[in-house]
Amino acid sequence: MEIIRFAELKPEPWRNGGGVTREIASHPKAASAQDGAWDWRVSIADVRSAGEFSTFPGMERVITVIDGELLLLAVDGEEHPLEKYRPFRFSGEAASTSALPTGDIRDLNVIARAGEFKGYTSIIELSKKRAHPVFEGQLAVLLEGKASVSPGAEPSDVSADGSAGSNGSADGTAADVPTESVELGRYDAVVGSDTRSPEILGRGFLAVISIDRVEHAPS
Repeated sequence: MEIIRFAELKPEPWRNGGGVTREIASHPKAASAQDGAWDWRVSIADVRSAGEFSTFPGMERVITVIDGELLLLAVDGEEHPLEKYRPFRFSGEAASTSALPTGDIRDLNVIARAGEFKGYTSIIELSKKRAHPVFEGQLAVLLEGKASVSPGAEPSDVSADGSAGSNGSADGTAADVPTESVELGRYDAVVGSDTRSPEILGRGFLAVISIDRVEHAPS
């Protein structure tokens, strides 16, 4: 089970001085959050002043305000009021500028190479009774509240002939599975897995980011 601690992420100032970005994850891993040598990236940015957004040719973006009240984003001259927890998708090639009518904001950015990957952001409310699983190809970021994460239990994996699978013992019974839970801090990210998918319990709001590879028809 992998947890990316927000407090350990390095803030990288924007070239225009209007904010900083903290990269949560990228693929392939880039040397810098700003070098663009990746096919997708998930990051959190602090926007401190109005101004131009960087362009990302060949990319598609999903931006979500996660702290603060309102971001006015003009994309190719058309203004879009972005309220908290409302994801907005736009082309990374578009000329975009921001205004901050209610003060500084913090946003969650998902950028993916168009035609190769598709990024999605969903905001969900956590439950203390029903755990939210995080699957392979997903990241879950705690936006506010209190929550903990633990490895999910694998289903009993015993084949038809009675032999043990990855979660079974030699006599066909399920092996003991540790159920330790780990507290999450604000903006900590949980990396998904299809093996013992992490499960998050608590109260508050969670951003679930999915990165899907675009399937191409055989030529």
